[in-house]
Amino acid sequence: MFTGIVTDVGEVTRVEKNGDTRFVIATDYDTARVEIGASIACAGVCLTVVDKGAAPEGSQKPYWFSVDASGETLACSSLGGWTRGTRINLERALRVGDEIGGHIVSGHVDGVARVVSITPEGDSLRYQFEAPSDLTRYIASKGSITVEGVSLTVNEVEGQLFGVNIIPHTQSVTSLGDLSVGDTVNLEIDVLARYVARLQAAS
Repeated sequence: MFTGIVTDVGEVTRVEKNGDTRFVIATDYDTARVEIGASIACAGVCLTVVDKGAAPEGSQKPYWFSVDASGETLACSSLGGWTRGTRINLERALRVGDEIGGHIVSGHVDGVARVVSITPEGDSLRYQFEAPSDLTRYIASKGSITVEGVSLTVNEVEGQLFGVNIIPHTQSVTSLGDLSVGDTVNLEIDVLARYVARLQAAS
């Protein structure tokens, strides 16, 4: 489990395609403290660490780890578009006793949304996304949603469109500031919204 609070922005340094796809990701995480088999949310997708190490001298980040993604994962998320140099939000798995600064996030992507517009609003940026039609019933104004692994509050919803405000701090410490109109992003709906919808359907 995760909270949607990004603790590092990694960078894809290598993509290897041998059956499944292996991504090597540069990180500031001290990989001596990361176990093989550990779960890390990468742009909101829970992936398993299969290898790790210290980066060569002169690298921009001091450590690296690698993860494997199946064809299904690539098809159901934005990972299929990752290339060398892609910056991705990272979060290590929640531990008992950790502060939950965002909301409960599983790391299981529900769908891929598209950036429709980016508009300055004060010091913030207003992002509007187009969500898959089957997810719109779970997205509510003032509710929580995870975009590229970042816990955000929904400002408004209109049909398949929903908007969020990204403050300067979030722009600087996540990859959301890299987004452009037309880009795709991973979405995970709030687990509470999923259960509420299930209860309503059953009543």
